[in-house]
Amino acid sequence: MAIIDSDAHVIETDRTWELMDESEHPLKPSVVVQEGDSGRSYWVIDGKLRPRGFANVGGETPKESRELLDVGSRLRHMDELGTDIQILYPSMLTHMTDRADLDVALCKSYNRWLAEVWGQSDDRLRWVARLPLLNMDEAIAELGFARANGACGIFLMSTEGDRLLTNKDFFPLYEEASRLNVPICVHASIGNPAMETLLSQDRDSGNFSKFKLSVISAFHSLVIDDIPGMFPHLRFGFIEVSSQWVPHLCHDLARRFEWKGRTLTKSLLADNRMYVACQTDDDLPYVLKYAGEDNLLIGTDYGHADTSSELRALQKFREREDLEPRVIDKILDANPRAFYGL
Repeated sequence: MAIIDSDAHVIETDRTWELMDESEHPLKPSVVVQEGDSGRSYWVIDGKLRPRGFANVGGETPKESRELLDVGSRLRHMDELGTDIQILYPSMLTHMTDRADLDVALCKSYNRWLAEVWGQSDDRLRWVARLPLLNMDEAIAELGFARANGACGIFLMSTEGDRLLTNKDFFPLYEEASRLNVPICVHASIGNPAMETLLSQDRDSGNFSKFKLSVISAFHSLVIDDIPGMFPHLRFGFIEVSSQWVPHLCHDLARRFEWKGRTLTKSLLADNRMYVACQTDDDLPYVLKYAGEDNLLIGTDYGHADTSSELRALQKFREREDLEPRVIDKILDANPRAFYGL
């Protein structure tokens, strides 16, 4: 049995953008240090400041590993943690640009960076592709490259600009993802700048509303609009938002379906090919009654330091005594293998 970390991260660096075409070099993000802000650094993308991971870097992970400056270092650290495979997500989890040409350049360079990493990892560092969603033809073409070079998922934010994930603009991408057997991975994120600003007003900078509730809402909308029914071979994952909300949404959706004269399947996640990443402190005996034992995953949030981060989560999870060993094995291996198509 393998141990699969279903949610690990890379921290973007200058190398992330060095694989742009020469003609695109004027578009490359640059770094600035803001005066009077404790020396914090930011990316300058399309003339705007974007956070450069300064507030969410895990001190337990070596710099050369979390930034993938040394792939061998990352693999050795995985060995120490008892992890066989990591699934890599980006650390830039908010809107990057409204320019279609810049979106293409950023995504292509990011994906070629991760393809380069995968090629040095003996297939142990799989990754989730960023696609230029402002140009769907380019996005579909880029998916083909990513799929052939180690990608095992498509990174979508909970909102993409002014579009929900139910928007018909995404249907061609869903069709191609189905054909290529690549899942949609909705990670903690928000892609609408106006919503991000609005929700950032509390003492926690709105991190719960922005990055957690928006993903849960995306799950709800996809079910209400029966997007899984329209694409019967497509898998959807909801990553880094725990699993405690699953019973609540199953209950809410059942009430709404009944109100609309529709019937909600009792095996909501399984029948809709929807997977959720849990955390070690989730009440899993309760969650499993609603989620089923074949549709939960678990990750460490490797490289980050927030409420979802737990570097030794997979080791701790194996020690749980309130779950049957076969269920633990599924969540650590069989389920992520099925979801990511490994």
